[in-house]
Amino acid sequence: MIQGVFVENIPLIKIVVAWGQSIQAPIVVLDTGFTGDLQVTPKIAKELGLSVIGVTKTRIANGEVVDVPTALAISSMEGTNNYIQVLISESMPLAGISFLSKFNYKAIVDCKYRKVALEKVE
Repeated sequence: MIQGVFVENIPLIKIVVAWGQSIQAPIVVLDTGFTGDLQVTPKIAKELGLSVIGVTKTRIANGEVVDVPTALAISSMEGTNNYIQVLISESMPLAGISFLSKFNYKAIVDCKYRKVALEKVE
């Protein structure tokens, strides 16, 4: 099980993402409204050495549809590695529903007690 934290009503988790020889463990927002894998800032993408492989149209929170560059990376969760699609945006780093699905995790978000966890589902 992976434990996260709440900061000002925002559930945060730490993930591991890598490409080539670079590895980072950014703190990201666990966003159940984000259907993608992972979104990182251009700074994180540059530090990882990610190469843009395409552009996807994405509907953002305000309803606007924008073009967002995408890249490929590898993420690791409790010893399991998977390729993930990474959106590169100036917005906050996010982990989405597709990310959790690739690793067979369910999100447990307890707003009352301000706890967040990811539990592996076998």
